[in-house]
Amino acid sequence: MQRTAGKELALAPLQDWGEESEDGAVYSVSLRRQRSQRLSPGEGPRDSQSPSPHADAFLHYRTSKVRVLRAAHLERLVGELVSGDREQDPSFVPAFLATHRAFVPTARVLGLLLPPPPPPLPPWVEIKKAEGQDQSFNKNLRAVVSVLGSWLRDHPQDFWDPPAHSDLGSVRTFLSWAAPLGTEALEAEKLQGNFLEEAQQGQEEEEQPQARAGPPASAQTRSPDSQEGCLEEEEGLVREGPDLLDFSVDEVAQQLTLMDAELFSRVRSCECLGSVWSQRDRPGAAGTAPTVRATVTQFNTVTGCVLGSVLGEPGLAAPQRAQRLEKWIRIAQRCRELRNFSSLRAILSALQSNPIYRLKSSWGAVSREPLSTFRKLSQIFSDENNHLSSREILSQEEATEGPQEEDTPPGNLPSKLPPGPVPYLGTFLTDLVMLDTALPDMLEGDLINFEKRRKEWEILARIQQLQRRCRGYCLSPRPPILAALRAQRQLSEEQSYRISRVIEPPAPSCPSSPRVRRRISLTKRLSAKLSRERGSSPSGSPGDPSSPTSSLSPGSPPSSPRTRDPPPGSPPASPGPQGHSTKGTLGCNYTCENMCVPRNLHT
Repeated sequence: MQRTAGKELALAPLQDWGEESEDGAVYSVSLRRQRSQRLSPGEGPRDSQSPSPHADAFLHYRTSKVRVLRAAHLERLVGELVSGDREQDPSFVPAFLATHRAFVPTARVLGLLLPPPPPPLPPWVEIKKAEGQDQSFNKNLRAVVSVLGSWLRDHPQDFWDPPAHSDLGSVRTFLSWAAPLGTEALEAEKLQGNFLEEAQQGQEEEEQPQARAGPPASAQTRSPDSQEGCLEEEEGLVREGPDLLDFSVDEVAQQLTLMDAELFSRVRSCECLGSVWSQRDRPGAAGTAPTVRATVTQFNTVTGCVLGSVLGEPGLAAPQRAQRLEKWIRIAQRCRELRNFSSLRAILSALQSNPIYRLKSSWGAVSREPLSTFRKLSQIFSDENNHLSSREILSQEEATEGPQEEDTPPGNLPSKLPPGPVPYLGTFLTDLVMLDTALPDMLEGDLINFEKRRKEWEILARIQQLQRRCRGYCLSPRPPILAALRAQRQLSEEQSYRISRVIEPPAPSCPSSPRVRRRISLTKRLSAKLSRERGSSPSGSPGDPSSPTSSLSPGSPPSSPRTRDPPPGSPPASPGPQGHSTKGTLGCNYTCENMCVPRNLHT
């Protein structure tokens, strides 16, 4: 097909064609259109050195067939690592190395991948003849060495198998005769040394006194049933040293960003797979996904700091508690400016939790500007359309490229856009768990569904890209702030709700009984019907929370039907079917994305 310049056809570069089966493997076939230059009539090879003005007068398209492995037996997949066409399927090797632990152990892959050493040549065999016969063998050997180099560099933890590290030993033995002077052999030796050093450090830590590993006394959570726990809930906790909120907004936000960026950079992609992360709560899986668990712990720690600082002193007046709410909102806004979406979501989760959100008097004392900021930040993590808003914002932040200053002093960010962003990892974990649940591991004929692994790799590749960008933060640790963060009082779910009820007692309600519950159920159904009818009308009443004209103001706390108090006889550990819990539910939110933002915050 030919077309003059300036009138190029808008052709799709890739078009699905179908599938092909071959020797226990299924390939997805597509047609790729590529543009190639064609000489104008009258030009010959002699004119190739001196371009003619008519050289790009004609465009020529050629169609090539592209095959991508979709499903196969394990032996065929491992063989594709060596004999596959990297140009047609460049993502196969990184996708296999990143996801293989979901369907086969590392030792099995190495057993199929590593060839045995060649036997020694007899003295009467000519060297040149042997080289000609072993040309294909040497080609495959170089391919195996290349795969091992990528494996050692990108996924070194796959070879962690203490104390002997037998898988790494097999790789070192192979490289010692296949590529003894190559960079891959040096990488394997370096990794062996790192493993031995880590094992020695772990042994030294175990030998240290256990008392040094315990948390500070002020950070330990006392039993709410004990006398000390009750006194703490009524009188607050007396601590030594500065409080976390005694530091400036910038200092706190920068230290949170520093910790989140470091933890996210250490996350191992294989631990994020749905087949791995979904098994974390099973018996005997306490050590599963330690790097991902570290990010979850940090998320819950930040949330606990917000709860502890806002609820830790029940004797505070509403204006004083409102000042704490305002400062945490400013810290959340600063985290947004630093593109730290992890701590941003943790702070918002705590402010939206039932124990804090139900404090109408405190929210009523918050000024208008912080409330407006709180409302805008909450819209980022709206659960509508599978959290489309937060996904789009993260994509926009990824596409943002800001110039970096080389002479930036430590502890300060560049004057323009900072590096990052630090994402909320729970979004990716949710996608991977849902993907693992929706797609089967095996297809008909006992074929491994590698198309599923490709989709998982697309998410893991994005995580790795974000990890590289998070290493660009120029922030220095501030020990006093980190100490205040560790020493901040952590409240349990039951404690936080009990203290919240002490600060603002719940409104009296009718005794619970089957008849009353049925009456409330009918009332709720009627209210829902009226709300739908009211929502279908052209305009809503100003006092209606569902009305588009309703908004937050300093005199009206952000109340919502989600924050109603349960009857006095209900247990404090269950704030309500739609209320937010604290630390226990945050772990679920981290993987299931069931965070509910109050409805009137989206108006």
